Amino acid sequence: MFVAQQLTKTFGRGRRTVDAVKAVDFTVVEGDITTIVGESGSGKSTLARMVLGLLPITSGTLTFEGRDVTHLRGAARRAYWRDVQAVFQDPFAAFNQFFTVRRLLERSLRLLGDARDGRQRMEEALAHVGFAAADVLDRYPHELSGGQRQRVMIARALMMRPKVLVADEATSMLDASLRVNVLNVLTDLRDELDMTILFITHDIGQACYIADRVMVLEHGVLVEQGPAEDVIFRPQQEYTQRLLADVPKLHQLPDPGPAGSAAVAST
Repeated sequence: MFVAQQLTKTFGRGRRTVDAVKAVDFTVVEGDITTIVGESGSGKSTLARMVLGLLPITSGTLTFEGRDVTHLRGAARRAYWRDVQAVFQDPFAAFNQFFTVRRLLERSLRLLGDARDGRQRMEEALAHVGFAAADVLDRYPHELSGGQRQRVMIARALMMRPKVLVADEATSMLDASLRVNVLNVLTDLRDELDMTILFITHDIGQACYIADRVMVLEHGVLVEQGPAEDVIFRPQQEYTQRLLADVPKLHQLPDPGPAGSAAVAST
């Protein structure tokens, strides 16, 4: 679905430049959850914004469904955003405090330019994140928990009926119990809608829980990538091993071998 070749993002000018992402190659497979994991400053959110078209790509190429989307502009970029939607870190900042859920979702309908099936879209989107429309459409942000707000943000993205959802640290501001709810929503979207998800996190434990494939970034360099069971149970790079050392329960599990995905899902 996505193919990146030598994708690079450089900030600054002249001698004062920093390569936040350095010549990264990767493929995102349709219908998979691909997780980009790394510590703060590793370049993972920069890479996500490049994929979303929110940051210009310095060099390299990015294709989506065989089309070059490296330098989209205007109507072409707006059309791309119908297929590729985002959910960001802070559900509190993303939600206008004076908007009900209904008004928030209606704004997404206006972006579509066609509201004829608006009620159906709202009901479908909310159902996919575990809400009955009648229970939340007329509620305000202060009436929702952090986890509920984040699920509404996912529903807003689903109003566009995208093919890809990019979730950038979408659980990092939530309590542990609420994180699991959001992670389960994302896996349900993959399973029920065959949605492709690019999940960005600093927490490799979440990557273990949710991912089909894992990409590990260190200082802008993609140091390791592959099927989740390979990266998690048989890491090749010292940096990946160090990240995994912070997830002690993971090391109590046996190496899953060929049936790795089932074991990973049980963590």
